[in-house]
Amino acid sequence: MNVGTKSLLFGVHQLVLHPYAVLRAWIELYGWPTWRELVCIIIHDWGYWGKPNMDGKEGESHPLLGANIGGRLFGHKYWLLCAHHSRHWSKLNGESPSKLCWADKLSIKYMPTWLYLLLGTLSGEIKEYRRKSAINFSIFKSNREWHEWMKAGMIRMAEQRDAGAMPYMQKE
Repeated sequence: MNVGTKSLLFGVHQLVLHPYAVLRAWIELYGWPTWRELVCIIIHDWGYWGKPNMDGKEGESHPLLGANIGGRLFGHKYWLLCAHHSRHWSKLNGESPSKLCWADKLSIKYMPTWLYLLLGTLSGEIKEYRRKSAINFSIFKSNREWHEWMKAGMIRMAEQRDAGAMPYMQKE
């Protein structure tokens, strides 16, 4: 089973837990979503299904499935909301990240560290995430220390709506 599928079934992007955390973050940032926005919150990461990686070439295209579903159901505005929840996809298309991007980043605030680490370990995602951040965060520190560092950066990025800030690219 690919890491993307594992992520959706029992990992960091789990089909119930992750949308719930994103919803809580959305409410903190913007208030209650419309029902169409709520559907987009639920489907935005479905494109990880079958992906062999989370942040590689294949994983980077994950926003397209949710975007295509949202666009087909509700129109182009919702295609953009889902597609541009990814800073990578936004940059690739010369667009600004959508509101969903910031709620997605802030959602880490609503998942306890112990649960994030458990899910990330079960799915294997944590290996990829730690590898990506190894340039700026010591591989000799614990997963808990790494998560707290990464969480602080993601929250800061979401609160500042800073598309250029990447916590895994900032020195510890």
